Amino acid sequence: MEFSLSPELIHLKERTRKFIDEIIIPAEPRVPHDVGDWRELREELQDAARAAGLFAPQIPREYGGLGLNWRECAVIFEEAGRSLLGPQALNCAAPDEGNMHMLEKIASPAQKEKFLRPLAQGKVRSCFSMTEPDGAGADPNNLKTRAELRDGKWVINGRKWFISGAIGASYTICMARTESGATMFLVDADNPGFRIVRQVPTLDLGWPGGHAEIEFVDCAVEQDAVLGAVGEGFEYAQVRLGPARLTHCMRWLGAARRAMEYAIGYARERESFGAPLANHQAVQFMVADSFIEMHAARLMIWHAAWLLDNGERARQETSMAKVFVAETVNRVIDRAVQICGARGIAEDWQVAALYRENRAFRIYDGPSEVHRASIARRVFRRMKDEG
Repeated sequence: MEFSLSPELIHLKERTRKFIDEIIIPAEPRVPHDVGDWRELREELQDAARAAGLFAPQIPREYGGLGLNWRECAVIFEEAGRSLLGPQALNCAAPDEGNMHMLEKIASPAQKEKFLRPLAQGKVRSCFSMTEPDGAGADPNNLKTRAELRDGKWVINGRKWFISGAIGASYTICMARTESGATMFLVDADNPGFRIVRQVPTLDLGWPGGHAEIEFVDCAVEQDAVLGAVGEGFEYAQVRLGPARLTHCMRWLGAARRAMEYAIGYARERESFGAPLANHQAVQFMVADSFIEMHAARLMIWHAAWLLDNGERARQETSMAKVFVAETVNRVIDRAVQICGARGIAEDWQVAALYRENRAFRIYDGPSEVHRASIARRVFRRMKDEG
């Protein structure tokens, strides 16, 4: 594995950093309080990203992106993640980024034109409907939503919740159980059988479309709404979820860096007991531990990205990265809050927002505990096969 960055990637990294500092961070006070009011700000920032030549770094050039591989995306996504608005501006935010990847890999040519192209261009938003009130999410075997063929159409019935970005999304990718097994369906948001029940109030606020509870009530779709093949939904979910876990890690690592930037700047200026905080060993240890852990997290991300670029599924590596990076980022931002003291919990500093928004990362795309169990099972299987 090559650790050096190409001159072109270094230049793109520097341009992204400058764009985040000069255009995106100044826009942070304008984050809407209403999850449905993101359209104007999002369009403005995406137009700025297009003008800067930074839009959709992960998307193939044929759909208007930069065509970066996962290893290159790791570098750029980290820079974008320094602001909660950065991934929205670059059109590499969840859940759209994961949906784009899955559509690019699985969708038919007609589906790519109808669903992928406008999503890649930032013209629409999407959501991914898998998690259910009765437990489907961390354990997809609990999937209760069903789809059956009636008079040549698929009819979907079921309830989903904590569906990120649902309010204002143009369409959803719905996971439902059929006689042949779990299947994914592309469902337009204006389908009369698709209903948003409510916005779920949550700790994190920085999502266009929020997190919603939705239901499918006799939701009829044509047979060409099937994404991929009938019965292959769980397999396709891994196509989406493995890379999506990793891209979350990339973005949140940038957020941890940003929190430490605040903390270091504050520690250099704030005096306590006759010396700057930066001179106190307790603060030095927190800074050192944070940079050690962020370095290790970055190496795990890069390695898993390299495996994906080389055609590996990297399920073990992306799971390990998800656990380690999610918990590292949580610790780093928590230390930044502690170093900044009262400033760290003040809403006029971004550290508080980073702290609030990050907490859910240890839960979504697989809680740490579920990943640990999966990692251990693979280890035991491998040892059995080798022994």
